[in-house]
Amino acid sequence: MSAIDYRAQTVLITGASAGLGAEFARRLAARGADLVLVARRADRLERLAAELPGVTVTTIAMDLAAPGAGERLSAAVAERGVTVTSLINNAGFGTNALFHEEDPARVDAEIALNVTSLVGITRAFIDRLRAGDGFLINLASIVAYQSNPRMAVYGATKAFVLSFTEALWYESRGTGLRVLAVSPGPTETEFFEVAGQAADGGNRRMRADQVVDRALRALDRRNPPPSVVTGAANRTMTFANRLVSRRLQATVVGKLMERSAGAPATISTPSA
Repeated sequence: MSAIDYRAQTVLITGASAGLGAEFARRLAARGADLVLVARRADRLERLAAELPGVTVTTIAMDLAAPGAGERLSAAVAERGVTVTSLINNAGFGTNALFHEEDPARVDAEIALNVTSLVGITRAFIDRLRAGDGFLINLASIVAYQSNPRMAVYGATKAFVLSFTEALWYESRGTGLRVLAVSPGPTETEFFEVAGQAADGGNRRMRADQVVDRALRALDRRNPPPSVVTGAANRTMTFANRLVSRRLQATVVGKLMERSAGAPATISTPSA
């Protein structure tokens, strides 16, 4: 595939108000890409936009967990006269608790944002993405590669994102669209300010800029892979999961999460 001309791209980033979304925005703006930043917090989006001179930045404050996110976002973009050429689905959150103690409404919202909204937004923009030479990045996680006691729903949503994105990678062959699932491990973002320290399971955290560096390096390859795991330790962990039984894998992760968790409180971890 030909190299991406970032100066010709208008990239829509969900969950752009903080963390990985904000870091993607800064790095892509530095490459000359125009941006559409989407999140719930309008004030955060405006402050970020003010940090990005030299490119056109459109901000849209929207709750993507509400029904019809794809159609609503597509309409909002059209109203502003913007043509999106690339998409980063970053918005999402996780819950850290025993499943039978979770708030059902919060679990529904978790699935709505992490899965339903991501699929709806991708479907709303996929035709125009396939017609160009941009990219689609979906944020999965290393938890997509294993069962995750205490984060059962979050892990399952990220497994969906990984599978979904890799399938779209194949379906997009022969077009100019690059498709990539990015699977970070624990990353030093607002995720842990809300979730508490136990949500990392005791694993070492990466910085947001390290995750984005790895993602963009993969994206810039002449023949990008369908997915990438960021961090050498995380890649080793996901590979090791293939070598042990599912029983052993679930037991090891469960013990690590129990040790890290302490009190079994439900913790919501928004990233949008």
